[in-house]
Amino acid sequence: MRESWSVRFLYRTVPGRMCLKILTLPALSRLAGGVLSSGMSRWFIPHFIRRHGIDLREIEIPRGGFGSFNEFFTRKRRRETPCPGKGRLISPCDGFLSVVELMGDTVFDIKHTRFSLMDLLEDQRLAAKYKGGTALIFRLTPANYHRYCYAADGRVLRCRKIGGILHCVRPIATRTLPVYTRNSREYQVLETEQFGTMVQMEIGALLVGKIRNQAQLREGNRVCAGDRKGYFEFGGSTVLLLFERDAMDFYRPLYSRVNDDGEMPVRMGEWVASVDGADDV
Repeated sequence: MRESWSVRFLYRTVPGRMCLKILTLPALSRLAGGVLSSGMSRWFIPHFIRRHGIDLREIEIPRGGFGSFNEFFTRKRRRETPCPGKGRLISPCDGFLSVVELMGDTVFDIKHTRFSLMDLLEDQRLAAKYKGGTALIFRLTPANYHRYCYAADGRVLRCRKIGGILHCVRPIATRTLPVYTRNSREYQVLETEQFGTMVQMEIGALLVGKIRNQAQLREGNRVCAGDRKGYFEFGGSTVLLLFERDAMDFYRPLYSRVNDDGEMPVRMGEWVASVDGADDV
């Protein structure tokens, strides 16, 4: 994947890293969020559409147009992708999917950067539960649809928010810094009907990367695959699913889509895994 000059500057040069310290200040993030939610930011929208080749035909456009850039960025679709049915794990979002086996103490090795589950979850007992399991990592680009849903049927056991420094989640950044463990993130532990106890986590990013989950989805609530969970405001973002050992079988035909970065493009609601290879072809 070709990286922009601005990302290379921020993460590969000394002046860039000095700028990065300023860019990740919470006050600046709040200021950027205010600008992108203001009426004057609507003038950014046409350039963004052209640059990322966004298809307006599938977008639900409000009467009078979008009032701000963030309103456009968190846009709804006219029609969501249909879910593939019971017993199947679905992609919770549009994006680029990586499959990571959580082997030994080094549970993540993504783009030459290593992460421990303990750093990610900040819970030693929960982290131990997923050693030997599998992680599905969905990386959203600016062009992607930034709403996301639940990936499986189940019940919410636990909700947690973890504050952090917002960093870019592009591959060049993950080669330089332990990005995921520094970013703000939210996760729920779900007791699913087919895939055991699963973690679904959202990770924010530079500059704003705010996570907006539905307030009413609390511990004890039942959820279904495809139920709306929330959305990201502007900033490349990530959704992460964690599974225990042998809890699911990945839908192998997706490997035919693997790109040069080892990722597979997927859409929200698409079948990505099942139990014991059920219905696999």
